[in-house]
Amino acid sequence: MEKKIVIEAKNLVKTYGEGEGLMHALDGASIKVYEHEFLVIIGGSGSGKSTFLNMIGGIDKVDSGEIFVNGRDIVKFNDKEITLYRRNTIGFVYQFFNLINDITVLQNVMLAPGSRDKDRALFLLDRVGLAGKENKFPRQLSGGQQQRVAIARALNKKSDILLCDEPTGALDDVSGKAVLKLLEEIHNEGKTIVLVTHTREIAGMANRVITMKNGKVEKEEINDHIIKAEEVVW
Repeated sequence: MEKKIVIEAKNLVKTYGEGEGLMHALDGASIKVYEHEFLVIIGGSGSGKSTFLNMIGGIDKVDSGEIFVNGRDIVKFNDKEITLYRRNTIGFVYQFFNLINDITVLQNVMLAPGSRDKDRALFLLDRVGLAGKENKFPRQLSGGQQQRVAIARALNKKSDILLCDEPTGALDDVSGKAVLKLLEEIHNEGKTIVLVTHTREIAGMANRVITMKNGKVEKEEINDHIIKAEEVVW
C-alpha cells in the first residue's frame, strides 16, 4: 500500500540579509514526510535544516515555494490560520527547552494552546517519567528532565506531527539517550516525527535520513537496519 504523504515541501527558498551579506538559508529544497515516519534531517551548521523545520512548523515564512501539510498549502495561510495550524497540527521540541522558569512544571505543560486539562498534563508528566515533579520549577530539574517537560508540553497539544530541533544538543549522553528513548516510544505509538540534528549517530534511529547542505537536499537514504535509542553511540 502506498504511504500517505503528510508533509510535502516543494522548492523552498529563504534568504536573509541583502547585497554582499545575502545568505540562502534554503535554496530550492524539496522534502516529503510520510505518515508515522521517523525522519531525521542532518547537516552541518548553515545547511538549512533548522530553517526548514521552522518553515514547516509555521514559525517563519518562505520567500517562495509550497508547503503542503495534510493536503493544505500553509504558505497561503493568513495569520489566524497559521496560528490554528501551530496550535492543532504541529508539536515542537527545541534544543534549549523554552520553558518558563517562574512557573511550575505542571503549569508549563498546561501552557500548550487549548490544553488546560490538569489530569491530562499530570498523565503526560507520568508518561515522560516525571511523576511527582509537577510542582517543581524548571530550574530545579536537570537538563534531561527539562527536555522531557518540553516533550510533555508538545504532546499535550494532541498533534499528529512532532518536530524536534536538536532535542539532545544541550544534553549529556545519559540524558540524551533518555530523551531519544522517549521519542522512540512516542514514534512507535504512531506519531510522525521529524528530527533535525548534526549528530550523525542519531540518524540510525530513523526510517529515512535526509542530508542537507547549503540550503539544498544533498541526498536521501532509507535505513535498512534501524537501531534502538540505547544503541546510539554518543
